[in-house]
Amino acid sequence: MSEPKTVLLRRGEVHSPADPFATAMVVERGQVAWVGSEGAADAFADGVDETVDLDGALVTPAFTDAHVHTTATGLALTGLDLSDAPSLDAALTLVREFTAARPHDRVLLGHGWDASRWPGNRPPTRAELDEATGGRPLYLSRIDVHSAVVTTALLDMTAVGHVDGPLTADAHHAVRATALAAVSPAQRAQAQCAALAHAASLGIGTVHECAGPEISSEDDFTGLLRLAEAEPGPRVVGYWAEQADEGVAKARELGAVGAAGDLFVDGALGSHTACLHEPYTDADHTGTAYLDTAAVAAHVIACTEAGLQAGFHAIGDAAVTAVVEGVRAAAEKLGLARVRAARHRVEHAEMLTPEAIAAFAELGLTASVQPAFDALWGGEDGMYARRLGRERASRLNPFAALLRAGVPLAFGSDSPVTPLDPWGTVRAAAFHHTPEHRVSVRAAFTAHTRGGWRAVGRDDAGGLLPGDPRSDLRRGGPAPRLVPPVQKAVGRYAERTFDRKLRAAVPGTLGDAFQQARIHHPDGKVVQGEVIRDTQDRPEDTPQDPRPPLTR
Repeated sequence: MSEPKTVLLRRGEVHSPADPFATAMVVERGQVAWVGSEGAADAFADGVDETVDLDGALVTPAFTDAHVHTTATGLALTGLDLSDAPSLDAALTLVREFTAARPHDRVLLGHGWDASRWPGNRPPTRAELDEATGGRPLYLSRIDVHSAVVTTALLDMTAVGHVDGPLTADAHHAVRATALAAVSPAQRAQAQCAALAHAASLGIGTVHECAGPEISSEDDFTGLLRLAEAEPGPRVVGYWAEQADEGVAKARELGAVGAAGDLFVDGALGSHTACLHEPYTDADHTGTAYLDTAAVAAHVIACTEAGLQAGFHAIGDAAVTAVVEGVRAAAEKLGLARVRAARHRVEHAEMLTPEAIAAFAELGLTASVQPAFDALWGGEDGMYARRLGRERASRLNPFAALLRAGVPLAFGSDSPVTPLDPWGTVRAAAFHHTPEHRVSVRAAFTAHTRGGWRAVGRDDAGGLLPGDPRSDLRRGGPAPRLVPPVQKAVGRYAERTFDRKLRAAVPGTLGDAFQQARIHHPDGKVVQGEVIRDTQDRPEDTPQDPRPPLTR
């Protein structure tokens, strides 16, 4: 449904830097035309096509999720999700049930197991999966998507051989490619539609798709971009992670805004593949390095000269060092100002030293980070502490230090690694397990709205400002979003505390309206200047993430 030409929204709480006490706004042709007080709104009442009584609802910019794998998210929503399995036995039961329910799938696909949270800390064996599936091909990615367990039948479809245990690195990439190749175009489109519909229902107006040859496929990527262009819903900004000159050419060919995203310098902590300077506490090695300093420098040079963003996946401290040294080498060749202007990105950037943070600021790097990682794996007894020891783990994800240094932050979920949950992400950043890493709710909200636009080089988007060129229909940035109440699953204490922080952070805008906010417009929320979906009364056919909101 398209918005009328000119709409007046009034009697609400409008979160806009143009007026901290705004209660009304005018949207004309999908673009913010005016923001101001209720009294001033009377002057517009007779000249608009429609007036919407917000009845106290909160109006904000739509969220931007700066790191998403859309098809994988949709497959998790519509397929086998093991993220809530409390034990190995429970996971195997879910595999049996899913197998019986999908008799015609060429390859069974599942995601989300995390043996570190199960009694015994043991993943399923190949023999157990063979029995649970009746010998059918099965691919089960770990929650961090950097390792997987599979059945013998799937291994027989590859050249990997009959290996046991979780597969990582090249073996994992080989079985993943084979498994995803079995997904039909119709299945892929269904998964993408499910993911984007779910994002819209949460108030996400834009997602950054992080694709690449080791993650998805060219057809997957271009199909998603076409779908997002043709259908109403969240905008998709696409990144393609392929190296150097070849990567630059391919990114341009496919319609990507950068040769960036998950260009892997290392893996993940949960899979023991993040690359560290010192060995893991619970393993006698330092992880896996996929790119060195020279490769990083070559990629940054190629992208900068081509006028594209470069970007890297780097989690471990050794991987971050490789990125920093590589970008610095590129700056020495091309000039610091030229490299800074390109706004290259680092995804995840979890293990940061003070020196690395200073280098991010110096080199103009954007930190595309996921606060939900700390909510899920942080704390004295969390997975990070088991992998690294408590002292090293306590230094992870230092959001406050990044902000103090002037490093741009863009928040995302890395869905399906953690669920699409923008308010949960804001909450996770404000209630980081390590107090000195916490940021204000206002800063977290900004990182999850305007931060995502700044990460793609747009400083004029992601806010409710008159004349904002990115709030128009389809071609612009996110338009206003009506926000539902804090999810009850947060818990009463956290809800009161979160609301109190909102009041302190943004007086008069993110305060009283937050808890009682509700959708009053008959068609719900607005994305890109169009009413898309009611964020409270969702259609029954909209897949919902079965995982609860992120809490502690």
